[in-house]
Amino acid sequence: MKIGIVCYPTFGGSGVLATELGMALSAKGHEVHFISYQQPVRLYFHPNIYYHEVAVQNYPLFDFPPYETALSSTLVHVITNNNLDLLHVHYAIPHASAAYFAREILKKQGRDIPFITTLHGTDITLVGKDPTYAPVVAFSINESNAVTAVSQNLKEETYKSFPIEKDIKVIPNFVDVARFRQTNKDHFKKMLAPMGERILAHVSNFRKVKRVEDVIRIFEKVHQQIPSKLLMIGDGPERQHAEDLVRSLSICNDVRFLGKQEQMDEILSITDLFLLPSQYESFGLSALEAMSCGVPVISSNAGGIPEINIHGKTGYLSEVGDVEDMAKNALHILSNNTIFNEFKEGALAQAKGFEKAHIIPLYEKLYEEVLRDYRK
Repeated sequence: MKIGIVCYPTFGGSGVLATELGMALSAKGHEVHFISYQQPVRLYFHPNIYYHEVAVQNYPLFDFPPYETALSSTLVHVITNNNLDLLHVHYAIPHASAAYFAREILKKQGRDIPFITTLHGTDITLVGKDPTYAPVVAFSINESNAVTAVSQNLKEETYKSFPIEKDIKVIPNFVDVARFRQTNKDHFKKMLAPMGERILAHVSNFRKVKRVEDVIRIFEKVHQQIPSKLLMIGDGPERQHAEDLVRSLSICNDVRFLGKQEQMDEILSITDLFLLPSQYESFGLSALEAMSCGVPVISSNAGGIPEINIHGKTGYLSEVGDVEDMAKNALHILSNNTIFNEFKEGALAQAKGFEKAHIIPLYEKLYEEVLRDYRK
């Protein structure tokens, strides 16, 4: 198949999943064309992979360049020039509406192409609910030839929030267990924790929904009882506040802000515990990647997180904002090596159930079904 993938090129879960999916499909012989305003961060060269940049022109007339229009036009050109079979757009805003627009333009030219929309989270639960976007989001989802969601929780939230007439198929996020696995990085670990301190980690876009302050406060309580270090990976609007909080708590020497990182598998290989206290997560891909490296997870019970983090087996779940309980659970795991190793084994076993070899065929099957129905 010749597949067009539209995604955001950033470190967020939707862009990561879309990129990993496209690379896995290319490895299986499919021709994959990525369309975005910038090359996705995890995209590597492969003979079956093509990248098409969306060029947005700045004119004095526009306070905000019309990206959606530029994307629709680029889709028309890419589909026509490369004879694509279907489009798979990740994140509803504005990708689904741009795909619909491109499909309708092509129909006028005597060419037809189906598109699949994958919902990832805040495109439904946060941004998509905004009255400014909601009618277009609902319309675009309903006009999609197929719709998927990365968790059962997100599927339910979508039906609750919008007048959706389409069937939504749950295909969960996946992890490349061959890449995300615990490897010997003792030299790296000794640099960060020279006295054998426990290493805790958090990965996010540092937005309010991630509750970054809770990460710091959980760590402070753990740090008071166990020698430990905290790695804060990512960047975003809450980073400055988090750095200020670390300074006010006098734990600067034991907290490192690493910024955006591409080699997450290496960082997770030296991590002992992963913290994800989010207000909402549709799935929690970063937690799954940590689990694949044998890292237990301390998280909130929000959204789709309980679908991957199994309470008492792979880590612990707490109510959103319950820093005391999260810290207590973290200490329970880290204070006893026998318990710690049991949770490590549980985390790895759970992650293997989301291995990409299990999930990619689900997308391939969906593509085949959509093409078969569309060509009838």
